[in-house]
Order: sequence, then structure tokens, then C-alpha cells
Amino acid sequence: MQDNPNSSSEQNAQPTEPQAAAHATPDPLMEMEKKLKEAEQKYVYLYAEFENFKKRAVKERQDTVKFGWENVASGLLEVLDNFNRALTFAKPDGDPSLVSGLKMVAQQFKATLEKQGVAEIATENQNFNPEMHEAVGQLPSEKPAGLIVQEHQKGYTLHGRLLRPARVMISSGQAAN
Repeated sequence: MQDNPNSSSEQNAQPTEPQAAAHATPDPLMEMEKKLKEAEQKYVYLYAEFENFKKRAVKERQDTVKFGWENVASGLLEVLDNFNRALTFAKPDGDPSLVSGLKMVAQQFKATLEKQGVAEIATENQNFNPEMHEAVGQLPSEKPAGLIVQEHQKGYTLHGRLLRPARVMISSGQAAN
């Protein structure tokens, strides 16, 4: 068998010259196709990344327009609170036209804030929500525990995002006798 020139061990041991040449120098066409595929994959990846960047940039601009005046809105809420305090402590025997004028200004102020996305947080007979309410105390009451029984300061959201939590008193349930 060793005399047989077509022996499989001899073919595996020493490749023929055309096979050796094929392994020694890669096919330039195959190499270019490989580089083209890599370049296409990079292009598709970069294109997708750029599209995501554009979408993020648009959303960030919208959020800036929507929430960019959050600090100003917080400051204006203090002014609205002061208007409401002035109305609460207005003398009953004082000038009724002054009180009426203050009420109109406070209503106009509140309506303007609402047009800009500021909304009041509901508290009356609501369950306490720590994401929207700040508990400042508990009161025994006939209402179930965890229900808001008193509001100390109004809370507000700006386009659904918490601007200022409502400060509330919550029920601790019925008092023990």
C-alpha cells in the first residue's frame, strides 16, 4: 500500500501545489466581500444609532419646552398661596370690592397656570399616596385609616410630573375609647 501514490495519508500530508497556493494567498474577491459586509453592518448600526439620537433630541427639546419653566412655576405657586391667604384673612367688614378683586385675580392666576399644564392634586376624601402627598400628621376620625381628612397646603403637578406635594393630615382610624 505504500507504493500507491493515491494514498490518503500522502494527500493529507502534502497538499498539491494549487491547494497550497489557494491557502497561501486569499482570494481578493472574498476579502473585498468580507470588508463590504463589515462596512454595511457598521453603516446599518450607525444609521440606527443616529435615528435614535434624533428621536432622543426631539424628546429632550419637547421636555425642555414642557418642563423648562418648572422652577418659575414653583415660585408662582407661592404667589398663588399668598393670594389665597390674603383672601382667607380678609376682614369680613372690609371693602367688598377689594375682596372681590383679589378673588378675580387669584382665579385668573390659577387659570393661567392651568393653561400651562399646572394641575391641582386632589386630596379631599382620597387615599394617601406618598408619591403625591406629604403627610404632616394623623388625626383620629370616623373615616378609615389612610384616608386624607385635612389639607394644609395644596399640591400641584406640571404635565403629570409632581411639582409640589400636597401637605395633608391622614386618618388614623377611629379613636380608642
